[in-house]
Amino acid sequence: MNVQVIFYSMYGHVWQMAEAMAEGAGEVQGAKVSLWQVEELVSEESLAASGALEARAQFAHIPVARVAQLEEADVILFGAPTRYGMMAAQMKQFIDQTGGLWARGVLVGKLGGVFGSTNSQHCGHEATLLSFHTVLFGLGMVVVGVPPTAPGLHVGDAISGGTPYGATTIAGSDGSRQPSSIELETARLQGRHAATIGMRLFAR
Repeated sequence: MNVQVIFYSMYGHVWQMAEAMAEGAGEVQGAKVSLWQVEELVSEESLAASGALEARAQFAHIPVARVAQLEEADVILFGAPTRYGMMAAQMKQFIDQTGGLWARGVLVGKLGGVFGSTNSQHCGHEATLLSFHTVLFGLGMVVVGVPPTAPGLHVGDAISGGTPYGATTIAGSDGSRQPSSIELETARLQGRHAATIGMRLFAR
């Protein structure tokens, strides 16, 4: 069973969540997991000015995803940061290239899930995930989130991301906060959950 974890990250927060997601999926026997990032649209000058160029160097070794590869996947987990309650433009640009696959019904019946980040607990992470779900439904995918038994969904005494719709992390207004252990564990759990369901659906 082929699991693809495809993400966009500017400062590395979503990349860390993607690594955890892939790790969790890889714990499921029979799952072949690969990690990909979508193409950057921002110029190097702008990335350098915003301090993102150095952060992105941490995951520069991860290959760039191509739309055609989605045809090979059984499970696809997409990760993107929030931009005003929606997925970042880099991920949207990647998704917008799937028209040919949509026309052929290639993604119908594949398992899909989403995860992401925001700068605070109230900056639209649930809106981003839910609107991303709309995209997956439009592509004909079967959507999987985070099971309600996940401990990370019940944190009440600390700042924490994590929703039933997908794992999230909170970056802080200056991006200095890194994914916590409970946020990363929620991502691992979602990856494991998606791969487990995938094995039931697609095991050959």
